[in-house]
Amino acid sequence: MSTEAMRYLPIFVDTSACRIVVGGAGTAAVSKLRVLLKTQANVSVFGSHPEAQIIEWAGQGRLSLHRRDLSAADFSGVKLAYLCSGSVIRDRELLHAARAMGVTVNTVDDAGSSDFISPAIVDRNPVVVAISSSGSAPVLVQSIRSTIEQLLDHNLGVLARLAAHLRPVVKSSLQGKARLNFWRDFLAGTGARVLDQHGFSNARRHFQALLRDEPGVTATKGHVSIVGAGPGDPELLTRRAARLLERADVILTDRLVDKRILDLARREALQIEVGKSAGGVSWTQHDINEAMISHAGTGAAVVRLKAGDPVVFGRLDEELDALDEAQIEYDIVPGISSANAAASAIGRSLTRRERNSAVSLITAQDAAGYAEHDWRALAAPGSTFAIYMGVRAARFVQGRLLLHGAAPTVPIVIVERASQLRQRVVNATLGSLLEAFADQGIAGPAVILVGVDSRASSIGATQASTGPQLAAGYAQAQ
Repeated sequence: MSTEAMRYLPIFVDTSACRIVVGGAGTAAVSKLRVLLKTQANVSVFGSHPEAQIIEWAGQGRLSLHRRDLSAADFSGVKLAYLCSGSVIRDRELLHAARAMGVTVNTVDDAGSSDFISPAIVDRNPVVVAISSSGSAPVLVQSIRSTIEQLLDHNLGVLARLAAHLRPVVKSSLQGKARLNFWRDFLAGTGARVLDQHGFSNARRHFQALLRDEPGVTATKGHVSIVGAGPGDPELLTRRAARLLERADVILTDRLVDKRILDLARREALQIEVGKSAGGVSWTQHDINEAMISHAGTGAAVVRLKAGDPVVFGRLDEELDALDEAQIEYDIVPGISSANAAASAIGRSLTRRERNSAVSLITAQDAAGYAEHDWRALAAPGSTFAIYMGVRAARFVQGRLLLHGAAPTVPIVIVERASQLRQRVVNATLGSLLEAFADQGIAGPAVILVGVDSRASSIGATQASTGPQLAAGYAQAQ
């Protein structure tokens, strides 16, 4: 396939002393102005019936509004013009007048009559990313823009402004490869991390210490980010979590974290699985704590990656206590809990008016074995709760609830591998819970939702049910 030459050359225009006119004051003008008003240009809008948003911007002094149509005389001293009057004939007349006066013109939705086209923009001023398909696929462009928005840290512009301010100092102090290595370390490594976690002033101080090569700067204790990986689907990962994975030197990951999420990490990162496995080889919590501390002690950016949300049954306090004792700095990035993902999978809210005004998240197992709870309260009519780590404890949970008065007909939904590619939804009742696990071969990880049923129209799940006859038979046997 031959390579076709670019029709449009991407160029960034200096707007610091630029006058721009917009011919038209309708919805198309509003769309263009959302970008133009982010520049330093002097913007004038012409239109007899301006949109309310344009009137508001004019009232704020952000643009000059002229309640009349644009004329040829208005192009005097203008650098760029956007024509969007709604009349093709009128816009083309103005196009010729503008070009005659040396004005560069964009005719909205008429690329063939335009001197330039407006790209989609990702704004991290002064860093600006412009994306264009030369007008051929605007929906694709918006999709690409959305992807890049997620990749770029919102502090990127602040970091760039700091670098621009300090650039002369670096230029006079370092030469050649030493200068390049300094900027790589500061912009893509420690500087970005300090700015993100401690703000502009601390980032500047770190810059000055790094430039002086002060002892302890390049051999800092590093940092630990305790990150929630969510229930499994990489699309449910937070933007902040994704950015930290891309920057991490070391990743200590749970066994249950979806491998697709680990694919987001940079290739050079050291990945260590520190999960706990029932009946198999497991890391102790002490060993995990020591690994975090030792790697951070070498100056590494460490991500402790936990399935779900680290603040829900993630032994977070134990890890934070260890980091505090070792004087290691940390931050916590929440994730979507598996209970939320399970509820979404079955199309049900965990709370509902006239059904339940509270929801409980409980674990079926703790360090001592099966976990005890206020079973009478959990067995009460209308009670709704999610059970974590309940696969091996299903018989125990069923027995406790029935013993404390729960009806065998209480609806239960088991969601195995919520949000993941092999997600399964199994409908059951309290009376048929054990049969559901046996018949469907559920091995986990799974969340058991008690007190809610699954919508028949739930999307993205393999659905199975245990027969209601099992529950009825259990009730008769009692």
